Amino acid sequence: MKKIIKPFLLFMVLAFTLSIVAPKAYAQSSSVKATAKSVFTLTTFTKDGALLQSSRGFFVGSNGEAVSAWKPFAGADSAVVIDANGNVMNVDVIVGANELYDVCKFKVDGKSTKPKLASNPLKEGDKVWLVGYAVKSPELVQMAIQKVEKFMDKYSYYILEATAPENAPGCPFVNEKGEIIGLLQPSSSSTDLHAIDVNFMNSMTITSGLSVADPVLRQTNIRTQMPSEEKEALVTLVMSGEQNNKNYPKYVNDFKRLFPKSIDGYAAQARIYVANHQLPLAAQEMETAIKTVQEKDVAHSEYSKLIYQQQLLQPDSTFTAWSLDKALDEATKANEIKQDPAYQHQRAQIIYTKGDYQKAYDMFMGLTKTSLRSSDLFYEAAQSKKQLKAPTADILSLLDSAVVSSPRPLTNISAPYILARGVAYDQIGEYKKALDDYNVYDTLMIGRANAQFYYTRYKCHMQLKHYQQALNDIAHAAVLDRQEPTYLAEMASLQLKVNLLADAIQTADLCIAVAPSYPDAYLIKGLALIQNKQKKEGLEALNKAKQLGDSRAQPFIDKYK
Repeated sequence: MKKIIKPFLLFMVLAFTLSIVAPKAYAQSSSVKATAKSVFTLTTFTKDGALLQSSRGFFVGSNGEAVSAWKPFAGADSAVVIDANGNVMNVDVIVGANELYDVCKFKVDGKSTKPKLASNPLKEGDKVWLVGYAVKSPELVQMAIQKVEKFMDKYSYYILEATAPENAPGCPFVNEKGEIIGLLQPSSSSTDLHAIDVNFMNSMTITSGLSVADPVLRQTNIRTQMPSEEKEALVTLVMSGEQNNKNYPKYVNDFKRLFPKSIDGYAAQARIYVANHQLPLAAQEMETAIKTVQEKDVAHSEYSKLIYQQQLLQPDSTFTAWSLDKALDEATKANEIKQDPAYQHQRAQIIYTKGDYQKAYDMFMGLTKTSLRSSDLFYEAAQSKKQLKAPTADILSLLDSAVVSSPRPLTNISAPYILARGVAYDQIGEYKKALDDYNVYDTLMIGRANAQFYYTRYKCHMQLKHYQQALNDIAHAAVLDRQEPTYLAEMASLQLKVNLLADAIQTADLCIAVAPSYPDAYLIKGLALIQNKQKKEGLEALNKAKQLGDSRAQPFIDKYK
């Protein structure tokens, strides 16, 4: 979409473009003057559309390739250029940037006038001309090269002893043939002018998919150019999606345009449609992908995944074209095109979700005899057995296999299998074995386990009468989920049990503050107050528990009344 500039802002930008006042101009050849056609005004804007900065720059190609200073882009959400013909064009992508030399390369969404670029460096004493921006007649300022320094072994850094118009930074220097040699930069420490070799700026390109994470390029909200190599472009696509980058839809379009035979762009676009509850468009996108891409099996598989995830996470009964049966059909088509254990695994997962646990179990176990053998398969087989209400010993055997099959050393990837085995041990009263697995799980999660886990381990500690460890875990659970009254009530109950009366009263009060109608808190508080020789207050709390429907309160009231 073309950027619409508010009339006032456009007036200010145009006024800036006409405001350059040059020192004495010198007559020069038509080739030098012709370079002015490539000079433009650059204006950047903030997220709310306010003008951020204005500068100059010039085109280096005929398809919108351009260079300028980098500083105006820092903090910019969008940018436009106005060329020598008065045409306004949006800055489309950033091609490269160097913060040290304060230069960048980018592309606009339009055609441009390509100038001649100097291939040979100049030497000290050579004359050059600064070509200013002008809608009509260009202003040319003659000066001489004072010093030439080399950087990166092959590029020139020019120093010129001269002054330039206030609005000239970003304009090009040219030689007597009209070939651009560099971009004007005023010195921050002297009256000298500097020029960065145009070939350095023109050589900038995005080759790595990690560019979306580059700290320099992330200073602007204008997206980077998609790498031309598919694997690197896919990295850009994935990373921009993970970062919730506002430009993600544009990256998706870029990927589809560059790699129309790849499924990844279509699948990404379809996921955007699903997230926006536009299921018919998502279906249409995937049907187009199946017709277009080279790897038809992969396209059917991705379509199956999309439907399966949608059915699990955000089912929509109004769109009847998608169902678990449709997901299974697409996975089956993928497997028919190419026999692949991954597609058979996909089918098994859908069959499990459909409720055919015995068939799913048989498929999971069959896949353990293929190249796909992994902890996941044994874990999924265990879940199938659990749904079939198989003996705990059978489930534990499968969970043991899941843990044994995990790569060593163990990582948090294997943590779910160890936790599941611990829970299974817990359920049959093997508390010491359960606790061993819980401790390993906690270590693998590096303290990032959730409140439910610490509550589970707390109960295991209680079975083993490890009261101090139990108190630590229930306190941890309460901190992680401060709005869950159960954790605070359990904590207060344990504090009462180990005669930490003041702590029990305080924790019960915290529970009441979170859930004023939670009777357990009043019951525990009442008992703690009575044991703390505060009988009157304790009976009041017990009566409150009774009023809230706790039948346990009356026997205690009768006992202590």
